Amino acid sequence: MILSALNDYYQRLADEEKVPLPGFSSEKVSFCLVFSQEGKPLQIDDLRDTTGKKPRPSSCQVPVDKRRTSGIHAYPLWDKTAYALGASAGEGKRLADEHAAFKARQLALFGESDDPDLIAFLRLLNKWKPEQLVELPGYSEEALDTNVVFRLDGQRQYLHENQEARRLWGTALESGEGELGQCLITGEIAPLGTDHPAIRGVRDAQSSGASLVSFNSDAYESYGYSKNQNASISKAAIFGYSTALNHLLRGETENRQRLQIGDATVVFWAKARDTAHAEAAEGFFAMLNEPPSDEQEAAKLGTLLKQISEGRPLAELNPMLEPGTQFFVLGLAPNAARLSVRFWHVDSLVHLAHHYAQHYFDLRIEPVPWKGVVPAMWRLLYATAPSRDGKAKAEDVPPQLAGELTRAILTGSRYPHSLLTNVIMRMRNDGDISGIRVALCKAVLARQGRLSAHSNTTTQEVPVSLDPYSTHPGYLLGRLFAELESAQRGALGNEVNATIRDRYYGAASATPASVFPMLLRNVQHHLSNMRKKDKGGLAHKIEGEIGTIIDGLGDRFPKNLPIEEQGRFAIGYYHQSQARFAKKDSAEKNVEDEQGESE
Repeated sequence: MILSALNDYYQRLADEEKVPLPGFSSEKVSFCLVFSQEGKPLQIDDLRDTTGKKPRPSSCQVPVDKRRTSGIHAYPLWDKTAYALGASAGEGKRLADEHAAFKARQLALFGESDDPDLIAFLRLLNKWKPEQLVELPGYSEEALDTNVVFRLDGQRQYLHENQEARRLWGTALESGEGELGQCLITGEIAPLGTDHPAIRGVRDAQSSGASLVSFNSDAYESYGYSKNQNASISKAAIFGYSTALNHLLRGETENRQRLQIGDATVVFWAKARDTAHAEAAEGFFAMLNEPPSDEQEAAKLGTLLKQISEGRPLAELNPMLEPGTQFFVLGLAPNAARLSVRFWHVDSLVHLAHHYAQHYFDLRIEPVPWKGVVPAMWRLLYATAPSRDGKAKAEDVPPQLAGELTRAILTGSRYPHSLLTNVIMRMRNDGDISGIRVALCKAVLARQGRLSAHSNTTTQEVPVSLDPYSTHPGYLLGRLFAELESAQRGALGNEVNATIRDRYYGAASATPASVFPMLLRNVQHHLSNMRKKDKGGLAHKIEGEIGTIIDGLGDRFPKNLPIEEQGRFAIGYYHQSQARFAKKDSAEKNVEDEQGESE
């Protein structure tokens, strides 16, 4: 299914001339050797892009027949300098053999051609001596071990773009056809391939590329089948799926069809009635996963998702977004020299839009801890990782968690329970009760309650904003802990070195009975201290709030709280502490208004 969908996508890209034709590949090329009609080398041209901080190779569509492994294999009309020019920065133990193989390959392919450009190229190879390279104008040591192409002096096109060279290359590919069989992707009887090109662009995979389909030992040739029968895929389909996937994984800044979610490199594409509708769907999905930084655009997206969650038809909101558009999402992770499929999801655009809208609804919490719409998925995952110097890193995100969270968002299924566990563990370890972490707790619990087969109408929903009527022990204890912290700050000031949150949050949320009696004894000293500092009104207010919360808890504090109640503890703490800040801001604003009126 994956390879078939990629091969279909290749056909769309080929029709738009965005990808190479069969027998060609987009490769990174850095330099070009210019030669005369007599076969004399003239100069070295630097083809690299120098607009950035470092020169970057340019992409060229060059002839490629198979992936080069440990053996010697030369490519037509281009290659790295060790093959094409017999020059390398290293020792080059087999340098002479590689260069000889390159010359032999060109002679075998173009030796009988009467094309004047190809004849001049063969003259160049016949006369070429590797020591000539350093004498050419434009040469630098940076050219060594890079890919080079060739160009005849006075012409604008490179030699591999020559029409006669392409015709001869196509003939050579057809003559090399192998065993016939039924292709598992297209269903057609066609020559089967054995060499699957390297897939490049997956983060932390080998820089030279990794395999999605491979057999590297005869032991994997089961039941007497050859390698091409084990993966019965035609050469054309192999080229199609690999070219499409490498196109999706390209590292260009304008590529919005590639995402990084934890250790998984994610690509996506759409299948619609025409290219315009497919690209609109792909742009919409990209915006869902990387919300715009512009506040107005973010607000528009938020409104759109709210309307979708309310049941508005997608086509009414944007005529280019057709509900029946088929959507594909593929997550790949490195696995030594191979790639593992972290997740694969196919769905209609309307279903995906509804699932994302539900995701945003489940995460909704007040006060909103972010600007605009909900943060991107990668930012949510960072909340599960330990912070180093104030920053989390992608490699610290649990690998399986990234895939499970993505799958839950794409399908509308339950969030992984490990998400709640990881977030609570992080809050207990580092004391950072951030809005994003609390929102994740709320999302897991809200969706779990909604989808649970055992849920009933009497079960209290997870509140979005402060709920003074909630009787959940975890939520009440979180609110109580926030008020106890408020009393401490009121007595000792905001500059206190360590608050009760820093010292006791983990114990209070997991084993309340072991901590809260001591905290309630201490709060009396804080309240007394506040009254001595002419903060009697605030002390009275906090004392009343503490009493109200305790009345809802019953006679005893729970010995321990299950993980779900620890999540509600965090939500209650967040709501109560944020309400305190909101009241403070409101009080300050009232004072300013009164001063303004008196003036």
